[in-house]
Amino acid sequence: METITKTSKVLYTAQTHTTGGREHGVAKSSDGHLDIRLSSPGTNGAGTNPEQLFAAGWSACFEGAMGIAANKSRITLPEDTAIDAEVDLCLDKADFFLRARLNVSLPGLDRDIAQSLIDAAENICPYSKAIKGNVDVEINLV
Repeated sequence: METITKTSKVLYTAQTHTTGGREHGVAKSSDGHLDIRLSSPGTNGAGTNPEQLFAAGWSACFEGAMGIAANKSRITLPEDTAIDAEVDLCLDKADFFLRARLNVSLPGLDRDIAQSLIDAAENICPYSKAIKGNVDVEINLV
Protein backbone atom coordinates (compact mmCIF):
# COMPACT_ATOMS: atom_id res chain seq x y z
CA MET A 1 0.00 0.00 0.00
CA GLU A 2 1.31 3.45 -0.92
CA THR A 3 1.76 6.12 1.69
CA ILE A 4 -0.30 9.27 1.32
CA THR A 5 1.85 12.38 1.42
CA LYS A 6 1.37 14.36 4.61
CA THR A 7 0.44 17.96 4.08
CA SER A 8 0.16 20.92 6.39
CA LYS A 9 -3.07 22.22 4.90
CA VAL A 10 -5.83 20.59 2.84
CA LEU A 11 -7.45 23.30 0.72
CA TYR A 12 -10.41 21.24 -0.50
CA THR A 13 -11.64 17.66 -0.57
CA ALA A 14 -13.94 16.62 -3.41
CA GLN A 15 -16.41 13.95 -2.39
CA THR A 16 -18.42 11.98 -4.92
CA HIS A 17 -20.55 8.87 -4.85
CA THR A 18 -20.62 6.80 -8.05
CA THR A 19 -22.71 3.75 -8.89
CA GLY A 20 -22.92 1.79 -12.14
CA GLY A 21 -19.42 2.60 -13.42
CA ARG A 22 -18.81 4.04 -16.86
CA GLU A 23 -21.44 1.88 -18.59
CA HIS A 24 -24.67 3.20 -17.06
CA GLY A 25 -23.47 5.03 -13.99
CA VAL A 26 -24.45 8.03 -11.97
CA ALA A 27 -22.02 10.28 -10.09
CA LYS A 28 -23.07 12.83 -7.48
CA SER A 29 -21.03 15.17 -5.34
CA SER A 30 -21.66 15.57 -1.63
CA ASP A 31 -22.48 19.28 -2.09
CA GLY A 32 -25.05 18.58 -4.84
CA HIS A 33 -23.26 20.63 -7.50
CA LEU A 34 -22.39 17.57 -9.58
CA ASP A 35 -25.13 15.15 -10.56
CA ILE A 36 -24.33 13.43 -13.83
CA ARG A 37 -25.09 10.32 -15.81
CA LEU A 38 -22.16 8.30 -17.13
CA SER A 39 -21.81 6.26 -20.28
CA SER A 40 -18.96 4.64 -22.16
CA PRO A 41 -16.98 6.78 -24.60
CA GLY A 42 -17.98 6.43 -28.23
CA THR A 43 -21.46 5.16 -27.45
CA ASN A 44 -24.83 6.86 -27.82
CA GLY A 45 -25.30 6.83 -24.05
CA ALA A 46 -26.95 9.86 -22.46
CA GLY A 47 -24.08 10.62 -20.09
CA THR A 48 -20.54 11.89 -20.11
CA ASN A 49 -17.49 9.71 -19.51
CA PRO A 50 -14.50 9.82 -17.19
CA GLU A 51 -12.16 10.95 -19.98
CA GLN A 52 -14.30 14.03 -20.66
CA LEU A 53 -14.43 14.80 -16.95
CA PHE A 54 -10.66 14.48 -16.67
CA ALA A 55 -10.13 16.70 -19.74
CA ALA A 56 -12.38 19.40 -18.28
CA GLY A 57 -10.81 19.26 -14.82
CA TRP A 58 -7.23 19.21 -16.07
CA SER A 59 -7.69 22.06 -18.55
CA ALA A 60 -9.47 24.24 -15.96
CA CYS A 61 -6.72 23.55 -13.42
CA PHE A 62 -3.99 24.23 -15.99
CA GLU A 63 -5.53 27.58 -16.92
CA GLY A 64 -5.62 28.48 -13.24
CA ALA A 65 -1.96 27.48 -12.92
CA MET A 66 -1.09 29.72 -15.88
CA GLY A 67 -2.89 32.54 -14.07
CA ILE A 68 -0.74 31.98 -10.98
CA ALA A 69 2.41 31.99 -13.12
CA ALA A 70 1.24 35.13 -14.92
CA ASN A 71 0.53 36.95 -11.64
CA LYS A 72 3.99 36.08 -10.32
CA SER A 73 5.51 37.56 -13.50
CA ARG A 74 3.15 40.55 -13.53
CA ILE A 75 1.65 39.44 -16.84
CA THR A 76 -2.06 39.65 -17.65
CA LEU A 77 -3.53 36.58 -19.32
CA PRO A 78 -5.60 37.46 -22.40
CA GLU A 79 -9.36 37.47 -21.75
CA ASP A 80 -9.81 34.93 -24.53
CA THR A 81 -7.27 32.47 -23.12
CA ALA A 82 -8.51 28.98 -23.97
CA ILE A 83 -7.43 25.37 -23.65
CA ASP A 84 -8.68 22.54 -25.82
CA ALA A 85 -8.00 19.29 -23.97
CA GLU A 86 -7.95 15.86 -25.58
CA VAL A 87 -7.77 12.67 -23.53
CA ASP A 88 -7.42 9.38 -25.39
CA LEU A 89 -8.51 6.10 -23.82
CA CYS A 90 -6.19 3.55 -25.41
CA LEU A 91 -5.91 -0.22 -25.46
CA ASP A 92 -2.71 -2.15 -26.17
CA LYS A 93 -3.38 -5.88 -26.10
CA ALA A 94 -5.14 -6.21 -22.71
CA ASP A 95 -3.80 -3.00 -21.13
CA PHE A 96 -5.81 0.23 -20.95
CA PHE A 97 -3.96 3.54 -20.71
CA LEU A 98 -4.44 7.26 -21.30
CA ARG A 99 -2.75 9.73 -23.64
CA ALA A 100 -3.48 13.43 -23.41
CA ARG A 101 -2.95 16.77 -25.10
CA LEU A 102 -3.56 20.35 -24.09
CA ASN A 103 -3.73 22.88 -26.92
CA VAL A 104 -3.25 26.25 -25.25
CA SER A 105 -4.29 29.51 -26.89
CA LEU A 106 -2.89 32.76 -25.46
CA PRO A 107 -3.78 35.25 -28.20
CA GLY A 108 -1.80 38.47 -28.27
CA LEU A 109 0.99 37.28 -25.97
CA ASP A 110 4.54 37.09 -27.25
CA ARG A 111 5.26 33.45 -28.10
CA ASP A 112 8.25 33.18 -25.72
CA ILE A 113 6.27 34.68 -22.84
CA ALA A 114 3.31 32.40 -23.57
CA GLN A 115 5.60 29.35 -23.62
CA SER A 116 7.19 30.38 -20.32
CA LEU A 117 3.72 30.54 -18.71
CA ILE A 118 2.88 27.08 -20.06
CA ASP A 119 6.18 25.70 -18.76
CA ALA A 120 5.58 27.21 -15.33
CA ALA A 121 1.99 25.94 -15.23
CA GLU A 122 3.21 22.37 -15.80
CA ASN A 123 5.04 22.63 -12.47
CA ILE A 124 2.14 24.30 -10.64
CA CYS A 125 -0.93 22.36 -11.85
CA PRO A 126 -1.70 19.39 -9.54
CA TYR A 127 -3.25 17.43 -12.43
CA SER A 128 -0.11 17.83 -14.54
CA LYS A 129 2.06 16.79 -11.63
CA ALA A 130 -0.16 13.77 -10.90
CA ILE A 131 0.08 12.36 -14.41
CA LYS A 132 3.74 13.25 -15.07
CA GLY A 133 5.57 10.07 -15.99
CA ASN A 134 2.32 8.07 -15.99
CA VAL A 135 0.53 9.47 -19.05
CA ASP A 136 1.94 10.40 -22.44
CA VAL A 137 1.32 14.17 -22.52
CA GLU A 138 1.72 16.89 -25.17
CA ILE A 139 1.18 20.53 -24.31
CA ASN A 140 1.04 22.71 -27.41
CA LEU A 141 0.97 26.47 -27.78
CA VAL A 142 -1.47 27.10 -30.62
